[in-house]
Amino acid sequence: MHRRSLLQLGSAAALTFGGARLWAQSPSQVGPDARFLLVFLRGGYDALSLLVPSGGFYKEVRPNIGVPWAAPGSGAAVGNGPALTAPSTTTATTTATPAAPSPTATPLNADWALHPALQGSVLPLARAGQAVFVPFAGTHDTSRSHFETQDSIELGQGHEGTAARDFSSGFLNRLAQQLGARQSIAFTEQLPLSLRGAAEVANVSLKAVPRAGAALQEPLIAMYRGTPLQDRVSEAFGVRNEVAREMNAMNAMTAMNGEMEAANRGAISSRGFELEARRMARLMRERYALAFVDVGGWDTHVNQGAATGALATRLEELGRGLAGFAQEIGPAVWKKTVVVVLSEFGRTTRENGNRGTDHGHGSVHWVLGGGLAGQAGPVAGDQVAVAQRTLFQNRDLPVLNEYRSVLGGLLGRQFGLSDAALRSVFPGAAARDLGLL
Repeated sequence: MHRRSLLQLGSAAALTFGGARLWAQSPSQVGPDARFLLVFLRGGYDALSLLVPSGGFYKEVRPNIGVPWAAPGSGAAVGNGPALTAPSTTTATTTATPAAPSPTATPLNADWALHPALQGSVLPLARAGQAVFVPFAGTHDTSRSHFETQDSIELGQGHEGTAARDFSSGFLNRLAQQLGARQSIAFTEQLPLSLRGAAEVANVSLKAVPRAGAALQEPLIAMYRGTPLQDRVSEAFGVRNEVAREMNAMNAMTAMNGEMEAANRGAISSRGFELEARRMARLMRERYALAFVDVGGWDTHVNQGAATGALATRLEELGRGLAGFAQEIGPAVWKKTVVVVLSEFGRTTRENGNRGTDHGHGSVHWVLGGGLAGQAGPVAGDQVAVAQRTLFQNRDLPVLNEYRSVLGGLLGRQFGLSDAALRSVFPGAAARDLGLL
């Protein structure tokens, strides 16, 4: 089968159980067989719910959807949630059961706190120096169009809004060309724009159970019954079927919102990502050096929630998937792995009338890996206070950390790429080393 072809269910099982494979290497900052995974959140996720800023301005512009956070060393909630007060010492004849306190974001430093949905998954990685957040990040594309900006980022050519774009060449494919014999894969139904180009790239759908695959399910399970692979084959079909059910549920939910459905571009749900992350890790541990996956459902115009709610659920699922990926790939390979999570844009600082947020500009990128330097701290890159005076076009976070420069600096260190190689991957962009590796 041609490696550009969609890998169907039977061959996907073969991929999962394949043995280790060696390829030509070049020196790397995190090991001779470094891995890189790009997780693209389609729909423009709300970065100011993930990384919650301190200060009264945030409370002012998000009276209903702001995520409360507790200041370091205090028991008081700072933000929009109820204050956490000490229990009363007054004696009463009857005692009402106190309401459970609202979940609060965990401070990463004096300026930023992490959404409570990630306390059991990504927060431990951040505390171990294995997760860093880069706020005020993104592209200079100002269209606020899902499709325009997604294309702009995936192409990585720096021609936002112009006719000079070359849609036959995505930045990850150009990176794959620079990495030579190392193998690349997209965990998507169709090859994404970022991986289109001259380098050969495999792709495997995580969300779909093809009709032919469904027909082969029982024969394949029967064929492996009684062998050492019996449980793995059954698990492969079980997880794939569950992902398909989750995707059907997400499609039913988003069918009422044509824009959200289109912005997802067929991406897997956050629940699907959580279910499949360990399988992705096994594939990358054994075979693939460069990978891409997209996750949909982040266009939260209506009822996005705050510390709990729709967005919190998606963040929790995403976080568990990322933590599971780190665990499954194993400590040795995790030290050589970098995972970047990004979205096409952030969202407005001010909540809208539907208790959601609209398309914005600056966002927050996540960088995870077992080999991060740790010296940058949990929040890195150029920053300003989140205040009315610093907003872009009086509504959004500005972009101070251009994504091509940030990724260029990161990939240059990880794979030991020369300046000339980086110019090929991101033409016209100057790489910036934020000290993440």
